[in-house]
Amino acid sequence: MSPYRSETKNDSFLLSVSDLSVNYGVIRAITEVSFKIKKGEILTLIGANGAGKTTVLRAISGLIPPSGGQISFEGFELTKLAPHEIVQKRVCHAPEGRGIFLNLSVEENLDLGAWSSPDQHSFAQDLEHVFGLFPRLKERRRQNSGTLSGGEQQMLAIARALMGRPRLLLLDEPSLGLAPQIIEKIFEIIQKINQEGTTVLLVEQNALQALQIARHGIVLETGRVILRGTAQELLDSEDVRKAYLGE
Repeated sequence: MSPYRSETKNDSFLLSVSDLSVNYGVIRAITEVSFKIKKGEILTLIGANGAGKTTVLRAISGLIPPSGGQISFEGFELTKLAPHEIVQKRVCHAPEGRGIFLNLSVEENLDLGAWSSPDQHSFAQDLEHVFGLFPRLKERRRQNSGTLSGGEQQMLAIARALMGRPRLLLLDEPSLGLAPQIIEKIFEIIQKINQEGTTVLLVEQNALQALQIARHGIVLETGRVILRGTAQELLDSEDVRKAYLGE
């Protein structure tokens, strides 16, 4: 398998993660994880529960401090920044479990996602953009978010992250708990977001769906990178097929 090598020198890399390690107390969650993401691509992290995928995203977005390594976004060292400063760099995170405010309306949730928007005109433009991607949310813009279906709540979580105008969008398990028809729609929207120019780092247990839309992939196991390559190389890998594709 030809490697998607983290040490490659290329100005088109948007995010560089080098030897990232994270501890939860005395427990090592991830160990010396390294990868880079090119501008405009979808890179997916796949692996079993507990492999460290979510921890990687939480470290990038500043929600947990690394115990070692570096995370660089366009030359800025993210590990030195607070989460709100990372969002201001236009790295936005749709977390596992959605994390929306159930007691607020759809539009109020989107308004919170746009807290760094420069002006009201920009907010209106961004709102129209996400409503174009998610017309169902426009229909429910005044509705309490706690009354939405699971699929609609996932759409809202992604839409709220998009209100920050991300250059890098971190998506954590967007298909979790959803019906197959809704999953297909969510992945179509992720592709459209990427085609519009947003780079995507996708964490997903549904390895087949993720690799079908990604350009490159990385397999994590017990907090370490065990495989990396193009999405097609991973789809063709017998080890990946047996472990993650149910073949």
